[in-house]
Amino acid sequence: MRQRSIRLWIWTVIFLLQLSHPCLAQIRHVASIDQFPEHARVDRFRDAAGSWQPISKPEDWEVRLTDIRKQVASVMGSLPSIEKRSPPEVEWIDQSIDGSVVRKKLRYRSEEGDWVTALLLMPKGQTAPVPAMLALHQTIPIGKEEPAGMGGNPHLHYAKELAGLGYVVLAPDYPSFGEHPYAFDQNPQWASGTLKAVWDAMRGVDLLSSLSEVDAGRIGAIGHSLGGHHAIFTAFHDPRIRVVVTSCGFTRFHRYYEGNLKGWTSDRYMPRIATLHGNDPDKVPFDFPELIAGLAPRAIFVCAPLRDENFEVTGVQESLFAASQIYRLLGVPGQLQADYPNAAHDFPDSSRQAAYQFLGRVLEHHP
Repeated sequence: MRQRSIRLWIWTVIFLLQLSHPCLAQIRHVASIDQFPEHARVDRFRDAAGSWQPISKPEDWEVRLTDIRKQVASVMGSLPSIEKRSPPEVEWIDQSIDGSVVRKKLRYRSEEGDWVTALLLMPKGQTAPVPAMLALHQTIPIGKEEPAGMGGNPHLHYAKELAGLGYVVLAPDYPSFGEHPYAFDQNPQWASGTLKAVWDAMRGVDLLSSLSEVDAGRIGAIGHSLGGHHAIFTAFHDPRIRVVVTSCGFTRFHRYYEGNLKGWTSDRYMPRIATLHGNDPDKVPFDFPELIAGLAPRAIFVCAPLRDENFEVTGVQESLFAASQIYRLLGVPGQLQADYPNAAHDFPDSSRQAAYQFLGRVLEHHP
């Protein structure tokens, strides 16, 4: 632990001395992506003969991205058919007023036999279509109630704050949290809890898209910790999500507790990382540099505190540096932005305000 602290101190000093690339808002790196290169080298693809070739045009990237999607599916599983994604059945439960925000409790049917309880927040009196956000919670028993401002850490009340800024916001419970009891072992149709949660969130996007108060062409996702990578995974599978804000949500698998991946392998997440790949980051067939690059050309804002003990900042910086090559290739370097506050596992006020400004620019929303 002492050695790790010394390394982090050295990385932090180097980080503070680094300058941003002029085309990349606050994207910095402090370590070479040549370490553990297999999934960090997103600047190359395999040709028809199986040999690595440099990516020089968007078509090359599409070849690599197709392979990444296959590798992700081998761990998470595959989504149900798109034909099942008509607007979900909804039951409205109750409604309350919190200052200038209307908070509606509801549940929507995600799949046969399973309903997701959620909170829908919007400005009082809102009728015209405005941008919408999925607000995804961290690992906390109250689930959706924390981002909705009903308990927990005030720094994580982003659903309520965004509704106060004029967004329509849906905060659903992740399976097994809040009011969404779920027995993963009794639902073998899902290879991972991660993909089940992605499907639930996508059904939430279906719901948002059906509301007259929502501009279906301007939808984003925001989350912290569990919600931070949940937002990435959902956007990776759902192109309707135009922008992602992720706080303390990821690091490279080799950097996650020095390569101990047990935390990723419960029924709530991706058991195949253990059963098929032995909790070995060298054997997991994808990593976050590929997932972040896979969001391009869509926008992503990353809050990565320097003292986050869960998701080490070096692995975040390596991921973003790698992905930035694809954002440059596609001509949208400004769509990738990061903030590195001097904080622990948190979403500080300054970072949230920067994220909201980023959302306003991307979704063209300026209340």
